[in-house]
Amino acid sequence: MNKALSIKEPYPPGDFAIWIVIYIELVTFGLMFIGYAFSRRADIALFNTSQLLLNQTAGFIDTLILITSSYFIVKAVNSFKNARGEKIQSANNLASKWLLAAILFGLMFLVNKLLEFSAIFSQGISLSTNTFFMFYLLLTMFHFMHVSLGTIILFNIRQRTKKDGYSADDSRGIETGGVYWHLVDLLWIILFPLVYIIR
Repeated sequence: MNKALSIKEPYPPGDFAIWIVIYIELVTFGLMFIGYAFSRRADIALFNTSQLLLNQTAGFIDTLILITSSYFIVKAVNSFKNARGEKIQSANNLASKWLLAAILFGLMFLVNKLLEFSAIFSQGISLSTNTFFMFYLLLTMFHFMHVSLGTIILFNIRQRTKKDGYSADDSRGIETGGVYWHLVDLLWIILFPLVYIIR
């Protein structure tokens, strides 16, 4: 039997624990999304009027940033597909560069979001302004915290790549970080049209 075919790829990728975390996060955000949808249905005029105060361009830029960063993560994980023997060091170096790009894009997202929050708060808007802004701030700030944590996770993973810490046979750590980052990306892809676009 071909040796390459005999090696079983772990499925799903990453540690099992991260999938429990993902399940909990999806349920949590899912309930918040449902709460938003029902509240919007109860007062569509208020939600549509309040939505006009949001910066859709900034939200769209955030979307592009996260999608691009997820691409970088895929490239980083794929660096280890054939990383054995002498290839391990070059694979870690390549992954380190892709991870750095993903981290920088994560930081770009955070800075862009802080500027958006600053603009919102400068208008005197807060959680107590109305139901729309309560959901907007809760959802986006909760997501902001997830991006912050994800960026820290990617930084720690990159530190390990600088020590040649991953290979084709041991890349679960970077896969776990990648799965979490894709979750963050997915949540924003749902959040952006729901809160910024749909009227």
